[in-house]
Amino acid sequence: MFKVEDLLKATAGRLISGPGGAQVKSVSIDSRAVKSAEAFIAIKGERFDGHDFIREVIKKGVKVIIAHRKLNVDKSVSVILVKDTVKALGDIARFNRRRFNIPVIAVTGSNGKTTSKDMIAWVLGAKYKVLKNLGTKNNHIGLPQTLLGLDKTYDCAVLEIGTNHFGEVGYLARICEPNIGVVTNIGPSHLEFLKGLSGVYREKYSLIKNLKRPRIAVLNSDDKFLAKHLKKKEKLSFNIGAGINAVSDYRGASLEVKNAKTRFVVNKKYKFTLNTSGSYNIHNALQAIAIARIFGLDYKVIAQRLKNFQFPKGRLNLIEVGGIRFIDDTYNSNPLSLKCALEALKGIRASGKFMIMGDMLELGKGSEEFHAGAVRLALEACDCLITVGRHSRQACKNIKSGNKKIFSCENSTHARELLLGLKPGKGDIVLVKGSRAIKLEEVFKI
Repeated sequence: MFKVEDLLKATAGRLISGPGGAQVKSVSIDSRAVKSAEAFIAIKGERFDGHDFIREVIKKGVKVIIAHRKLNVDKSVSVILVKDTVKALGDIARFNRRRFNIPVIAVTGSNGKTTSKDMIAWVLGAKYKVLKNLGTKNNHIGLPQTLLGLDKTYDCAVLEIGTNHFGEVGYLARICEPNIGVVTNIGPSHLEFLKGLSGVYREKYSLIKNLKRPRIAVLNSDDKFLAKHLKKKEKLSFNIGAGINAVSDYRGASLEVKNAKTRFVVNKKYKFTLNTSGSYNIHNALQAIAIARIFGLDYKVIAQRLKNFQFPKGRLNLIEVGGIRFIDDTYNSNPLSLKCALEALKGIRASGKFMIMGDMLELGKGSEEFHAGAVRLALEACDCLITVGRHSRQACKNIKSGNKKIFSCENSTHARELLLGLKPGKGDIVLVKGSRAIKLEEVFKI
């Protein structure tokens, strides 16, 4: 519930029309779904401007409008004028977060953010009611919308923070004011805007710099960029095996991947099983274990929750479509996540191994080199490579394939037709991996 005076305080806005005593249950930015008991924030996006739909939402009974330009509306409607409605959305979300004295956990990194966020929330759900982002609503619109759903029924929140430009992680951290920060890893993602690994590290680590008390950082000591911070106070670390930093709070070892399950031992004592063939997910599990222990969960409870955890769609899921076995890793792709997917493919027994590889986007000047490396790695792991996109096609021209088959396609539909023509057998497996914009999920429409 928000009073107009709450919204004015949160946004530093100005009431230019209508009564100041009105109140609303929540806030909405969607003119199609907004309800009469909600305030409407008129956000200007790439394709639509919420200001164009103000008369429409007023007809629905909306009585409070937040806008960044003056409006000519009925005096019964309260209009709050702000400089920037996107910022106002974040300001209101922060105002709502501060109403509740609960711990907030924020997760960022180059790979594994969504899986890590979901895994942490799932494990904590054994004892607590947890608010989390739905799917990947991790940007300047999605994260504030998630926080607006926070109410007194929740015990804690686990929020994913994404970025592709400098300053975004810090901005979102200042909105959600996390007490615990997780950085999964530093890898070559969004290099077009973050310029290099040092830029990626600087942007991701800004989460830790914006933590609120007790300021607990959970960092990957297998990552050379993050390992150098582990001597400082209020840090917990995790790794697999010896890692870069052999002294770690939570160490995964005794790795076994068999029958699409990954088994490992933590700190030489506690046994865990994950429903995935991707051993790199041990890192995500170690983060969840570390945070669950902070919240007082017993190792047995944590192990049972992790054993029952269902990985998000498009993250190395084993599926069967049209009699063909697929590894669906279509959510997104960058050099590090592609390498991890190929390692998983190598560990799976199959008569023949195929890969449909889509372009990796937003890699900047190093795109050509990254794609050449990706093709070489793919040919080490599979018998037949089908690429989608101009970067992958160009990389294939300069690669010696030996006795491996390589095909290049313009789009996902063409790749699907080509794959069907190759007639993979029951004992074969097909890895499908590419950046989101390539739409490789079309391959499964058989």
